[in-house]
Amino acid sequence: MQPETAWSVPLSDLAVDEEILAALRNAAASGWWSTGPRVAEFERAFARFVGAGHAVAVASGTAALHLAVLASGCGPGDEVVLPSLNFVAAASVVRHAGATPVFCDVVGERDLNMDARDLAAAVGPRTRAIVALHYGGFPCDMEALLAVAARRGLIVIEDAAHAPGALYRGRSCGTLGHVGCFSFFSNKNLPIGEGGMVVTNDDVLADRVRLLRSHAMTTLTWDRQRGHAAGYDVVATGFNYRMDEMRAAIGLVQLSRLPLSNAARARLAARYRERLDGVAGVSVPFAESARENASAHHLAVVVLPRGTPRGQLREVLAARGIQTSVHYPPIHRFSVCRELARRSLPRTDALSERILTLPLFPHMTDEQVDEVADALIEALDRALKAPTVSAHAATGPVE
Repeated sequence: MQPETAWSVPLSDLAVDEEILAALRNAAASGWWSTGPRVAEFERAFARFVGAGHAVAVASGTAALHLAVLASGCGPGDEVVLPSLNFVAAASVVRHAGATPVFCDVVGERDLNMDARDLAAAVGPRTRAIVALHYGGFPCDMEALLAVAARRGLIVIEDAAHAPGALYRGRSCGTLGHVGCFSFFSNKNLPIGEGGMVVTNDDVLADRVRLLRSHAMTTLTWDRQRGHAAGYDVVATGFNYRMDEMRAAIGLVQLSRLPLSNAARARLAARYRERLDGVAGVSVPFAESARENASAHHLAVVVLPRGTPRGQLREVLAARGIQTSVHYPPIHRFSVCRELARRSLPRTDALSERILTLPLFPHMTDEQVDEVADALIEALDRALKAPTVSAHAATGPVE
């Protein structure tokens, strides 16, 4: 079945080759499809890759965040501070745990990560944890965030969904706080379809995540299949957040390719920056961060000139076969979260109307980057002169 729109430049794209297909065939032929030896191998390999003591594979990035929040002890009566400029899952998992999300602002046009100063202002007597998103694969100012957390005795949960392979001062994102969470959704840097990983150096926290991942059973089905256990107890209220063998098999292949894939993304992102930053009123965030730290370059986000009719601009690009998206509509503006919007977030509110995500994937060509850049500059000129603004635009996946 073909997609409804044949994009000349899609927002993201998967490269499927014989190595991936062979890994899938071998996993299927093994006769064991649920959590088993390939999942365990993927966990060990990922832990080595990021330099963490523990890595626990789970069903999704959302599951990773949920387990991290629960294992950190967040629950009813607690508050968790997170940036509103994030995917809604970050707030949803806090609410599923019975805690309350508190939203904080971003730094500004040149840095779309959470602002440590506003974080400090958002922290209250009920705050138990913070969720720090490495937006677009660019590391947060972890030194500043960790200082706030240390002063107030807070748990730091890194949302590293965008940042596998990203480094902050030489250390892997996801390993700088108490626990880190990764996503392997189809448009992520390490795509396997659905899946995630929780990493930590805390033995107790890791054991809690492993327990809750599989219905809080004291043994796994794979253990019983091999005769390593005859039964199990259930010691808490857990979840079915397990990863299966086929996805782990893909994950092992994709992990081996991640450094080269991220390097390709970095080169393409540099070409976007060269073509667009400061041109036609466009700015490309994170110039300073890109010099100081190693980004995973998950997203190619630009900030449009003030007053740009973004919806109409996106329709012009879509008509030329170029898919775009918005990362993200602020969480506090969604109907389900409006009652939580108790703090002023002026930079998030202003910038969320101007950000635009452009296509980026490792096998994208220089010619495609130039096609997107040329089309954006032309579309900006057209959109800013147009008398009307359309509310509809073709969108890409936003997770």
